Amino acid sequence: MSEKKLKSYTSEFKESAVKLAVESDQLVTQTARKLGVNISTLHTWIVKYQHPGASEKPQKNDEHIYNEVKRLRRENAKLKEERAILKKAAVFFAKECH
Repeated sequence: MSEKKLKSYTSEFKESAVKLAVESDQLVTQTARKLGVNISTLHTWIVKYQHPGASEKPQKNDEHIYNEVKRLRRENAKLKEERAILKKAAVFFAKECH
């Protein structure tokens, strides 16, 4: 079994690749191919260098996600219960009017 070795690029290379991709008339995909870089990698660099700090959003670990799912499920159950009550009230008041 062979392991893929991740390529590492210098920040200067990344910056020049982004500049070339953004300022040239060719497509980003063509630029990526010419540089021997994965297309999605080049897109990631473009976003990073054009919007500094955009890729630095805090990462949530699994526990945070689990707690968020629990909270949303409780909220969903409460909203379903409230909707059922409102439906019953609507039926009740509809009968009262007739």
